Amino acid sequence: MKKWDVIIVLAVLAVAGSLYFSGLLRADTPGGVAVVYVDGVEITRLSLLKDTEYRVETEHGYNVVKVEDGKAEIIDADCRDKICTKHKAISLKNESIICLPHKVVVEIEGGNENTVDAVVQ
Repeated sequence: MKKWDVIIVLAVLAVAGSLYFSGLLRADTPGGVAVVYVDGVEITRLSLLKDTEYRVETEHGYNVVKVEDGKAEIIDADCRDKICTKHKAISLKNESIICLPHKVVVEIEGGNENTVDAVVQ
């Protein structure tokens, strides 16, 4: 390895460390919203502060997303394996539940707008 290779590696590690410790890359800070996507398109945002249920209808079937006590989970689905209903409830930023047969993703995002436009690697 050359001198510049070491400098570049250290710089990348420093940037990754600062992003991690700032909370942008960690899933250990409470999120504020459960975002529901179907086939990559955002369908709705559910506040984790308000207990609610939301039924997601797709051409492949349905899922029922429940928000309770600051956590989101899929409580019912008509897919064959129902793996998404067995997933633990999520509440931390960047956590997600995915139902592959229905192309549904429930992801936790922070309550505030993200000010980062892009991450350069």
